[in-house]
Amino acid sequence: MKILIKNIKSLLGVHDTAPPLLSGKDMRNLPAIANAWLAIEDGIIADYGEMQDWPGISDWRELEVIDASGKYVLPTWCDSHTHIVYAGNRIGEFVDRIHGLSYEEIASRGGGILNSAQRLANASEEELFQSAWQRLDEIMSLGTGAVEIKSGYGLSTESELKMLRVIKQLSDQHPLTIQATFLGAHAYPKQFKENHQAYIDLLIHEMIPEVGKQKLASFIDVFCEKNYFSVEDTDRILEAGVKYGLVPKTHVNQFNAIGGVAISVKHHALSVDHLEVISEEDIVALKNSKTMPVALPGCSLFIKIPYTPARQIIDAGLPLALATDYNPGSTPSGNMNLVNSLACIQMNMTPEEVINASTINGAYAMALDSSHGTITIGKKASLIITKEIHTPAELMYSFGTNNIDRVLIWGGGGGGAGAKPSL
Repeated sequence: MKILIKNIKSLLGVHDTAPPLLSGKDMRNLPAIANAWLAIEDGIIADYGEMQDWPGISDWRELEVIDASGKYVLPTWCDSHTHIVYAGNRIGEFVDRIHGLSYEEIASRGGGILNSAQRLANASEEELFQSAWQRLDEIMSLGTGAVEIKSGYGLSTESELKMLRVIKQLSDQHPLTIQATFLGAHAYPKQFKENHQAYIDLLIHEMIPEVGKQKLASFIDVFCEKNYFSVEDTDRILEAGVKYGLVPKTHVNQFNAIGGVAISVKHHALSVDHLEVISEEDIVALKNSKTMPVALPGCSLFIKIPYTPARQIIDAGLPLALATDYNPGSTPSGNMNLVNSLACIQMNMTPEEVINASTINGAYAMALDSSHGTITIGKKASLIITKEIHTPAELMYSFGTNNIDRVLIWGGGGGGAGAKPSL
């Protein structure tokens, strides 16, 4: 199937040769072609240019033409941090926070992650699949074209593997491109409350080998934080994951800077996520690495914690990605458009930085930079077509309005090259 998008007001994120990521001042550079066209063939970006240079369509049969007059076209959002597979909800905890309980207090009472773990243990794979499918459809309609999904609400070998099987099934069948992460080190189950070492041993000697053997995940993640997993624990768990071919990613610095960034860099982590608190030592460690910092402003909004200091990170010459942290407890939203607005309003990022953080850098943060994140010939035609808006900044300015007109998703699990686009 062949598609021509013509009369594009401006084609954004154009890179003839795409870099893997953008850092520092380069994040303000958003290459664009005004009054443009873009051609898609078999789900892949085939060509693009200015309308005045359009070579003609005489050799294209069964061509679908989309007129994008007054509209922008850009890569879909790449959401590199979610927990979309879960059972039930945690609305009760939302009300508890309104009444003054903190995230940590709720967790200490058996809420939080342990609440989700109990619900997930009682859910069937089919129930988890169907509810996650609906969430994926929703985020796809809001412009997300690639997404990472973590386990971590299982906290037992049986339930963690159940989650990962569901994620694999979603990846095989849903049009979105999906990356899977094993997050068994998300919290300590109730039965290991007084014996953390025994749970870490279970992770290292049973869970990780089984995940590696069944090839159920690309990445391994650890929640490195006070009252969760220490720096020393994180070191051991990541080392075990690497032995089984799992690429490290970490939750770090959500509440405290305890050295998690440095240990993540030591293990060549692809990303370090949260960073609501960050030290100069963390900045130095990241400067000498290929690790992507990832901010999750939706979490800051929902549980009222500081926002990741984006200006400190970017002005230090580092890259930054944005993601939703979509989960039932601390961020029950997968809306990347809201995330992008928050990044401008609360984190002082420019619209150009935000678009790059949510496309090219988000793709890098889940090892999809060769297929997603930029308008580049040969990459998947995973595209947002906006409504008729004045400038790209309106996507962030109008924070309560959906300014996306159409989303084209090609080449995901169910989409496949040559298939009809999903939306």
